[in-house]
Amino acid sequence: MAKAKITIIGLGVVGSSLGMALRQGHRDYEVVGHDKEPKVAAAARKAGAVDRTDWNLISACENADLIILALPVAAIRDTMEHIAEILKPGCVVTDTASIKVPVLRWAEELLPHHAHFVGGDPIISAPEDATGVEAASAELLRDAIYCLCPTATAVPEAVEVIADLVSRVGARPLFLDAAEHDGLTAGVDHLPTIMAAALLEITALTAPWREMRKLAGGQYQAATHFASEDAAAYRAMVLANKDNVLHWIDTLIENLRQWRQRVANEEGEALEEAFQQVLDARNRWLRQKASGQWEEGTQVDMGEVPGYWRSLLGFGRPSRKREP
Repeated sequence: MAKAKITIIGLGVVGSSLGMALRQGHRDYEVVGHDKEPKVAAAARKAGAVDRTDWNLISACENADLIILALPVAAIRDTMEHIAEILKPGCVVTDTASIKVPVLRWAEELLPHHAHFVGGDPIISAPEDATGVEAASAELLRDAIYCLCPTATAVPEAVEVIADLVSRVGARPLFLDAAEHDGLTAGVDHLPTIMAAALLEITALTAPWREMRKLAGGQYQAATHFASEDAAAYRAMVLANKDNVLHWIDTLIENLRQWRQRVANEEGEALEEAFQQVLDARNRWLRQKASGQWEEGTQVDMGEVPGYWRSLLGFGRPSRKREP
C-alpha cells in the first residue's frame, strides 16, 4: 500500500518547521516539498525538513492527500489556480497566511468540490534573526497557538484532519471565524508592522539620523523589527486586510493624541498610571503566553484526536463532497 503524501508548498521558516515536526516519530506518510527557489528547496531537503523535493509545482501536488500552502498571502491565489485541476478526491488543503477572509474566499472560488480547505495561521515567536530554512526547527511550533478557520463547506472530517495535524506538530488548535481572526490579527500583527515602518520613516529616513543612529539601542531595534525582508508580502498583507488595518491605525492615532496631551500638560500622575497599566498588561500577557493559560473561552485545545489522523489523516479516500 502506497504511503500517504503530504506536500508543503513554500519552504521558508514556517514550511520547513512544519516539515521537520511532521517527520518526527513513527509515520506512514512521506513529506514532499516544493519552493520556487531551487536553493531554498535544496537547503530544506538537506536540513531534513522534507523527505524529497519536486521542482515542479503540479508534480509536487499530484496525488497529494494533504497540501500545506506555507506561502505569503500574495502567492496563495495563483497557487490555488495552478493546482486546482489536479487535486485528488478527498484532498485536504490548508495554508499558513496571517489573513483568512480572502484566502477562504479564493478556496471557495477556485478549488474543486471534491477537495476540502481549512485555513490556518500558526502564531509563532521566532527570534529576530529567524528567517528561512536556517531558522527552522521542529520545536518552533511547540505549544504555539494555531488558528484554524474552516470554509463554510469544509466537511467535519477535513477539519478534524487539520486539527490533528496541528496537535501532532505540538501546537494548540484555536478555532476562529475568519472575519474575527482578521480583525484581531490586524491589531497584534499588521498594526505593529506599520508602526515599525512609521518609526523608521521618521527617524532612519531623515537628516537627524546621521547622529541619531549612534544612539539607537535595544529599544529601537525591538520596535523596528520585521519578521521578514519581503516588502511585497507586507504590501499584500496590509491591502488584503485594509478595513481592519485602517480601524487600528485610526485607533492608534486617537490614542497617540491622548499620550501627547499627557506629555504637553505635564500630567505626571496620569503618565505614570498609563505606563503602569500597560506594563502590567504586557507582563500579564507574557505570563499567560508562557503558561498557555488564557481566559476561559479563548482557547480550544483538542489534543490528540484518536484514530491516528483519522485513519492516517483520512487521506486517500474522499469525505462527504460539497454540494456544487
